[in-house]
Amino acid sequence: MPSEALLSVRDLRIAFGPVEAVRGLSFDVRPREVFAVVGESGAGKSLTARALLGMVPRGATAGGSVRLRGCADAAAERGRRITLVPQDALSALSPVHPVGDQLAAAVRSVRGLSRAQARARAVAALDRVGIPDAARRARAYPHEYSGGMRQRAVIAMATVNEPDVVVADEPTTALDEERREQVLRVLAEQREAVQAALVLVTHDLDVVRTHADRVLVMYAGRAAELGAVPRVLGRPRAPYTAGLLASLPQDGPRRRRLPALRGTPPSPEALGPGCAFAPRCPVAAEPCRDLEPEPRNVDGRLVACHRADVVPVPLQEFV
Repeated sequence: MPSEALLSVRDLRIAFGPVEAVRGLSFDVRPREVFAVVGESGAGKSLTARALLGMVPRGATAGGSVRLRGCADAAAERGRRITLVPQDALSALSPVHPVGDQLAAAVRSVRGLSRAQARARAVAALDRVGIPDAARRARAYPHEYSGGMRQRAVIAMATVNEPDVVVADEPTTALDEERREQVLRVLAEQREAVQAALVLVTHDLDVVRTHADRVLVMYAGRAAELGAVPRVLGRPRAPYTAGLLASLPQDGPRRRRLPALRGTPPSPEALGPGCAFAPRCPVAAEPCRDLEPEPRNVDGRLVACHRADVVPVPLQEFV
């Protein structure tokens, strides 16, 4: 494991019976970096995010390892050194307890402070994320908060104990542009305040381009490409990454139709022996259909593609 790794994931596998939804995923997260995980729906992004905290769905089994600073099992540190900002803030908060009480309980479970000390820390955390009149709002229930305030409250809960790693699972889904930027700004401020790394799970490549340091592109439960954001999104070497970029709306004259990545992701039950992206790939060749590629270093990033060092894929090939 590289010495700079804060969170180290090795051969992560998540299966539902005999079907693997995440298949041998390995990566490192460095101290204080923003590490993005992207891919289409069904790629395994959210499963991976929750597995970092040991939160696999009922009926699923997990294999491999997720370790903090090379030794501690990350799941054993959930709520203390690794925390979650979920997509649905309302369901993440108890409807029958005031928000401040929930934050104070999180503080006491980790730090063993008195009720008064934990309460003061909870109010300070709400104030830090921009909740107006935090001492009064701490006594309110989640349904008395607006959607944006609830999202801020779960960010406060995720950072109140100053964790090493914050995992944010699609925190901006279904938000308009203004609220999206507000949430991302609060996340960035709180990450900086507690000196944490951020694992940001998203489908929004514009968010990755402007807020992340490195990016893991997932397809069919595996890594397609992993590297620094300017390199991966500026000159992709995995055809799947190029396809995602090609599917973004382009500047310039209005098109008759929105661009779209051809085909659909495969079902985990129907994966063949070769590259899972081969049926959709415009440069697939014989080895792509018979042998699943392993990640290898190409042009300063990891790429799982037989053709990565042969053909930098033109974006127009996909639309």
